[in-house]
Amino acid sequence: MTITATMVKELRERSGAGMMECKKALTENGGNIDAAIEWLRKQGLAKADKKAGRVAAEGRIVAAQGSGKAVLVEVNCETDFVAKDASFLKFADAVAAVALASGAADVDALKAAAYPAGGSVEEAAKALIATIGENIQVRRMARVQCDGVVSSYVHGGRIGVLVALKGGSDELAKGIAMHVAAMNPTYVTPEQVPAEIVAKEKEIALAQMTDKDRQKPAEIQEKMIQGKLRKVFAEMSLTGQAYVLDTANTVADVLKKAGAEVVSVARLAVGEGIEKKEEDFAAEVMKQAGLA
Repeated sequence: MTITATMVKELRERSGAGMMECKKALTENGGNIDAAIEWLRKQGLAKADKKAGRVAAEGRIVAAQGSGKAVLVEVNCETDFVAKDASFLKFADAVAAVALASGAADVDALKAAAYPAGGSVEEAAKALIATIGENIQVRRMARVQCDGVVSSYVHGGRIGVLVALKGGSDELAKGIAMHVAAMNPTYVTPEQVPAEIVAKEKEIALAQMTDKDRQKPAEIQEKMIQGKLRKVFAEMSLTGQAYVLDTANTVADVLKKAGAEVVSVARLAVGEGIEKKEEDFAAEVMKQAGLA
């Protein structure tokens, strides 16, 4: 049977697969478009398994929020180009909605949750691989939930933050979330800094003391060290940092004025912790062209 351009066009519109894949699918299935779609789906699942090991360090952070709860989800792909693709963005938003509605506590539960178009989230990701041709991974999620104020903030699709407050307002929670996105504090309060970090920073402060400082009484040296440590731990912690929307005050000052307290904070950034492979694109092109 002759495979016409019109048939290929219809299959592309219905499946989202590439032109050559659509032509091959129609050829393999005698021009039957429904059979070709099923064939493409089966091929896609096989491709998904092959591509699962490829590095996916690009992507998007998406958020979904409801009454007293909010979630962040990191969905990864291989290239920034695909991270802006409409199908990828639609999938990422749908996964965030599933994460919120399903109550999934971790990413494994999220992958197993039902996807709106049918099957599980993980199966939907594999189907998307068949369309897009890149490794797609639902990598991480975070959830906050409380009886107080909950807010989410996503900056450019690359950084997402959730904040839950006891007391305060939606405006304050959003401002705190923006602060966390910008400053990335390691801890919420200085008191949360682990003992081993405290010991290490004290060791560093001692090593930095001048000979003149070492001549001072022990109690004076201790006060100097404690002063340095307070400054270091303030810079590490959310409440100790100068508030980005009002740098004359610390976050602790702003919270106190509002009668609010931070219950929980979560922050995700695209690709953090993933070792990215350095690509030599010139060499890759030469290889593809058979010149290397």
